[in-house]
Amino acid sequence: MSAISVDPSRYRETRRVTVVGAVLDLVLGVAKIAVGWLNHSQALVADGVHSLSDLATDVMVLFAAKHASADADEEHPYGHARIETVATVGLGIALLAVAAGIAYDAVSRLFEPERLLTPGWLSLAVASISIVSKEGIYHYTIRAARRLRSNLLRANAWHSRSDAISSVVVVIGVAGTMAGLNYLDAVAAVGVAFMVAKIGWDLAWASVRELVDTGLNREQVEQIRDTIASVTGVRDLHLLRTRRMGSDALVDVHIQVDPTLSVSEGHHVSETVRRRLIEGIDEVSDVMVHIDPENDETAQPCGHLPLRRELMTKLEAAWHDVPAANHIQKVTMHYLSGRVHLELFVPLQELATIEAARAEASALEQAARRVPEVGSVQVNYY
Repeated sequence: MSAISVDPSRYRETRRVTVVGAVLDLVLGVAKIAVGWLNHSQALVADGVHSLSDLATDVMVLFAAKHASADADEEHPYGHARIETVATVGLGIALLAVAAGIAYDAVSRLFEPERLLTPGWLSLAVASISIVSKEGIYHYTIRAARRLRSNLLRANAWHSRSDAISSVVVVIGVAGTMAGLNYLDAVAAVGVAFMVAKIGWDLAWASVRELVDTGLNREQVEQIRDTIASVTGVRDLHLLRTRRMGSDALVDVHIQVDPTLSVSEGHHVSETVRRRLIEGIDEVSDVMVHIDPENDETAQPCGHLPLRRELMTKLEAAWHDVPAANHIQKVTMHYLSGRVHLELFVPLQELATIEAARAEASALEQAARRVPEVGSVQVNYY
């Protein structure tokens, strides 16, 4: 199985999209805070802080994407994708803190009417420009997130959209205050705070779930299950487990095959399962397939049974007075249902007659069954 690698073009595109958004966030953030301060709009100042928080998350995205793009190494055999996940948790916590600060300041002004501000037309104009700009950067970023299957970029896109939504709230608040409802600007600031808090909570919670290896959703798991079941040679599957690693999904599964298959054919079936999952489901990047000759959730365990060398020593002792044992060319062992089932291969030319072959086969079977671990015995002549 090859090591998990990362496409370098993924980081380059993530960097390009994020830098474009960062420049816009910087311009809008400074403009909204400056205009809000000069034009007496607390909601616009809060919205400007929101835009600058977008800038901070852009920096975080760039840092995380750079380090997460490194290939797997000896210390990180599954790669570095969860650096993005940890960064997203940090982003969510930062947004919650920003929201708390905005809400506290706005609520304190509501309880002190003399501190309420009265914004003007310039605040309304800047907030309107922000709506158009941030909605545009949302669509630009979300398209890249879908192409790259990047949860971090998707989160950053929605952070941009939350800024556009908060600007809509600011427009309502500023317009209401200009119409004589002096408290509406502060109320709008509280609304912005709640929006920022919701985005922060959603990002942090989703990423924490990934860090504790929460599985994929039911629809995705069923798609994986159906893909595995469609592979010729797979009789059944169990112990299907999934988890996320950044933008990718990892799958572990036990598949049940015919217990008499050769090792190479069983391996080929497992590799076919792995290939079809990776090629057929975009998110799946690595699959670990365990081959079972029977359902090990319900069958009697075989872990206590001896390995070939020890068992052959017992069989040779049991066969010491059976002449046909000297002609056995091959012994195939099947570890099934808590017993070892044997297939013995004996060249027919070593025996004089069919009757002799039957007698020798019976002697081999009876002697082998005296070994406690042995189940069925089949003698094949060729």
